[in-house]
Amino acid sequence: MKTEFSPTQLADPDIAEADKILRKCVHCGFCTATCPTYVLLGDELDSPRGRIYLIKEMLEKDQKPTQEVVKHIDRCLSCLSCMTTCPSGVNYMHLVDQARVKIEKEYVRPLPERLLRDVLAFVLPRPALFRLSMTMARLARPLAALLPSTRKQANPNLLSRVKAMLTMAPRALPPAGPAGGSVFPAIGPRRARVALLQGCAQQVLAPRINDAAIRLLTRHGVEVVLVRDEQCCGALTHHLGRDGDALARAKANIGVWLGEADRGGLDAILVTASGCGTVIKDYGYMLREDPEFAAPAVKVSALAKDISEYVSSLDLPKPVSQSNLVVAYHSACSLQHGQKITQAPKELLSKNGFVVKDIPESHLCCGSAGTYNLLQPDIASRLRDRKVANIASIKPDVIAAGNIGCMVQIAGGTDVPVVHTIELLDWATGGPRPGLN
Repeated sequence: MKTEFSPTQLADPDIAEADKILRKCVHCGFCTATCPTYVLLGDELDSPRGRIYLIKEMLEKDQKPTQEVVKHIDRCLSCLSCMTTCPSGVNYMHLVDQARVKIEKEYVRPLPERLLRDVLAFVLPRPALFRLSMTMARLARPLAALLPSTRKQANPNLLSRVKAMLTMAPRALPPAGPAGGSVFPAIGPRRARVALLQGCAQQVLAPRINDAAIRLLTRHGVEVVLVRDEQCCGALTHHLGRDGDALARAKANIGVWLGEADRGGLDAILVTASGCGTVIKDYGYMLREDPEFAAPAVKVSALAKDISEYVSSLDLPKPVSQSNLVVAYHSACSLQHGQKITQAPKELLSKNGFVVKDIPESHLCCGSAGTYNLLQPDIASRLRDRKVANIASIKPDVIAAGNIGCMVQIAGGTDVPVVHTIELLDWATGGPRPGLN
């Protein structure tokens, strides 16, 4: 794609990076076939190619974002399926992230939407506040029936978004998991020492996931530490275009993780929520222009591993017996497209006695995408229903996924139990049976 940025514009490192990304695009359109919003809506501007044109125009002419541009950028899930499809290697992720930052800085949203985004950005990264909000939402859940339906609202309003939030609130919350600063020694000779990301929403909604990871790791000689003073990874605010907050959290985490590595050594930083893992692995890029944090960020990104990626290196013993449980493996977009991890989870499940089945249209997003299912409830619901229908076609006993957002999203549309991949692996290697209900 031809670009026409001025020398002055190209002096900005972000614009220079956007120029490189844009020049790789050859207009082929392969991305449209795998873009969830284009598949649903059929609008070229709701495809990666269409959004690339909008972003190019906005950046090249240094225009303030218009309502039309914002609408189509907001509809992007950042599922990154287009990056898997693209034959030219266009880094759409970094381009759309840059567009979101510009929108956040220069576009004035309607007051109700600004307030909603402020609340999400403030509450979701703080587990104590998120737990309180979930308790309040659970009490208010009966009111959801009185609010307008989210269906057929491609441009949702505040009430439809509130309805989506109330509908997704869990009926009960589990007890909190172990606190930061906890250390879980290896059982037997220690072969490695790792930090395990505690997460934000996950530690409130499903602390059992990290519990399963800790049990499996310690049984296989890996010491696990929950690093004190760890923060949200920054993914939630990063995808809202609030880069100041996201980078501050990244810097804080880099400091505490490398401090832990200096004190006790770390062989890896493990992540059980793939949406978080994709962003942590991108810290090196996000902080590339920061003279103080550029090198430490690269080091942290290199240490970051998805839990399935790391467990694949442990050479787990063969299970005592075959469960023959039919598992529909949902490959989270952040794992398959963001981190390019596609086979490891399925191979681990298969080797440990489960009958693993691929889900039709597995490349299409389930509609979770961080806060997307709260901000774009209509599109998210349609994608969830499509995903659930595809899952039902293979008649599984259980659904496995590697991301808490996907798990909550899919569970909202099916009675089939949804668990994390690590929970099944923990069970197969000596841990308790997951709560399949």
